[in-house]
Amino acid sequence: MSKDPGADPLVIRNVEFLGGMSEKHGWRPDSALPEVAFAGRSNVGKSSLLNSLVRRKSFARVSRTPGRTREINFFRVNNGFVFVDLPGYGYARVSKEKKAAWRPMIESYLRRTTQLRGIVLLLDIRREPSDDDRAMLDFLAEVGVPTIVALTKTDKLSKAVALESAAKIARSLALEPEQVIPFSSVTGEGRAELLNAITSLVEAAP
Repeated sequence: MSKDPGADPLVIRNVEFLGGMSEKHGWRPDSALPEVAFAGRSNVGKSSLLNSLVRRKSFARVSRTPGRTREINFFRVNNGFVFVDLPGYGYARVSKEKKAAWRPMIESYLRRTTQLRGIVLLLDIRREPSDDDRAMLDFLAEVGVPTIVALTKTDKLSKAVALESAAKIARSLALEPEQVIPFSSVTGEGRAELLNAITSLVEAAP
């Protein structure tokens, strides 16, 4: 029996912004709740994906200027787990100095956070994975963080082309099919699948 694609596998009852970490070893929430982080290039649609997941238009501010997220932002969801919005990477207009400051902050968070259950890495389904994308995947494999890849903006392609592109990206990155979830914040495609995957991460043992 197939699941209703419109059903909510995880009902988001409340979301609370806890604050942002702006530097390596800086402030972060004092919480033992499991965390799931979101990462991707600055123009990949991360804010739109987060807004879609929690069904709140202003949960993560959508900016016309990519690269606006300057901190690691923490959001408590349902008082049971935390969504962590990592700064976007790979945006050309961001200075080398700022990129150099972000990298150790992000890497320190990923290496040192014992509550981290997994990461959702966003890739644009229309684009070849960049060197930055590949470097992030290699780093996540190195530190052993369970990773789900969300392929955003599927609504920009026909269904046949999107399926072909998803398969091509999975092959090029040597990913298992179940690690890759085509997603659209416009149509809602992939939302239930991604929420199911996040629920599995949250419920997994540390």
